[in-house]
Amino acid sequence: MIGLKPKKGKLLIAEPTLTGDVSFNRSVVLLAEHNEEGSVGFILNKPLEYQVNDLVTEIEIPFQVYNGGPVEQDNLYFIHKVPQLIDNSIEISNGIYWGGDFDKTIALINDETISEDDIRFFLGYSGWSSLQLDQELTSKSWIVIKNEYESEIIQKSSIAFWKEKMVELGGNYLLWSNSPENPSLN
Repeated sequence: MIGLKPKKGKLLIAEPTLTGDVSFNRSVVLLAEHNEEGSVGFILNKPLEYQVNDLVTEIEIPFQVYNGGPVEQDNLYFIHKVPQLIDNSIEISNGIYWGGDFDKTIALINDETISEDDIRFFLGYSGWSSLQLDQELTSKSWIVIKNEYESEIIQKSSIAFWKEKMVELGGNYLLWSNSPENPSLN
């Protein structure tokens, strides 16, 4: 499981050594794109204090918004599993999609055709320039694993997601699963 190559649809698990990194400490990132030009992903396990209707007044239903990453945090992004409903969606992999017709998405949320189990909103995204992610993998900042949840990743990921992945990885990672988020406060 450990040692996979980065590829869109895979998950990046922050190594415990990233404890000083404000953006990525204890993060699980879904890679939405990875090619020779760079990589784009969304942090799955960092909910914000916002609901989507706080940010987009046309949306009537209060879906949770997550911190997608440190890039363009003034922009709203979304992943979903309903491409048959949202035109112009881009497939990430295994039934999970990125973006699409936002006006239609608003209407589908408001008429309750799309539920919170179908879509996840993010402020910002995680981005890496060409070869930057490869360098971070070489320096052991990330572990690449398969997204075994496929499109169900939208419901699965939570604040405890990183800890769950540390337990699954086992070995020395198991020790980190119960460590405090900031060891200097221990």
